[in-house]
Amino acid sequence: MARDLSPIVKQSRRESFALAPKAHKVMAKKTGIPGEHSDMRARKGSLYLTQLREKQKVRRLYGLLEKQFAKLMKEAQKSKGLTGEMLLQYLERRADNVVYRAGFATTRRQARQLVSHGHFLLNGHRIDIPSIRLNPDDILEVRPKSQKSEYFKNLSNVRGASNVVPLSWLVADEKKMTIKITGTPKREEAEAGINEQLIVEYYSR
Repeated sequence: MARDLSPIVKQSRRESFALAPKAHKVMAKKTGIPGEHSDMRARKGSLYLTQLREKQKVRRLYGLLEKQFAKLMKEAQKSKGLTGEMLLQYLERRADNVVYRAGFATTRRQARQLVSHGHFLLNGHRIDIPSIRLNPDDILEVRPKSQKSEYFKNLSNVRGASNVVPLSWLVADEKKMTIKITGTPKREEAEAGINEQLIVEYYSR
């Protein structure tokens, strides 16, 4: 399975956006994008560059490769509703993002790994594909065998470190180790600081 394994902090500095909690502290000390002549590159601005950087930021935030992101964008363009909002909804409904949003992982990368290693059941069936899209009434639960692991025995600590934000479209049960999808994500519940219209414009060129 292809993955982007480049350092998340370096990616965050490149996009001037904290893509993971640990990036906040580093970015507070190190300003500007990484690499030689970073100041010079940072000053060169254009509408195209702004659109590109927004696309890269969101793609990296949710942990997708370019081909995956472009495919999802095409699907959003064909769907009913505003393209940008549908794109964000599809990203939010990914299994790895749901695990992260429910506080069962402290980062999306960690959530992706948990799903990839087969620690979850979707409606009673084992899954290992992070990109699976969840629908209303779906139930994601930790496998009985995985519940005995040290990680899930300390799930309350994980959730405590995750800064869980209540969402209208999912309900997490820490004791039962389940996540139920109760609706669809609202635009205002997506990650803050995203301008999806720039991404739509980038792909409309």
